[in-house]
Amino acid sequence: MRTKMRIMGFRGTVIKPLNEEAAAELGAELLGEATIFIVGGGCLVLEYWRHQAQQRHKEEEQRAAWNALRDEVGHLALALEALQAQVQAAPPQGALEELRTELQEVRAQLCNPGRSASHAVPASKK
Repeated sequence: MRTKMRIMGFRGTVIKPLNEEAAAELGAELLGEATIFIVGGGCLVLEYWRHQAQQRHKEEEQRAAWNALRDEVGHLALALEALQAQVQAAPPQGALEELRTELQEVRAQLCNPGRSASHAVPASKK
């Protein structure tokens, strides 16, 4: 009874002794309330730990996805640099057409050795 009165905020009051039946009932009630409180508090703590574990797992998945994306972007950047180097190394389109025309003229000269270079038919007119 003293414990119950202290919990309720009454201090220093004189309490007359309870009979045995009332003391047992009050003790059982106090024990039941304490059990419920402990079980409820334990559930809260376990739920908090479970939530924290889920949050850590979620953050790890996000970090792994971010790292994978960053690696993919790096890989694509390297591929882009390689393609740009290939484009820059390729001859310009005008030079390629000029080489084709010269090749046609040389073929025409080789196929018709009796004709002069001025009589050769350009490839564009064929």
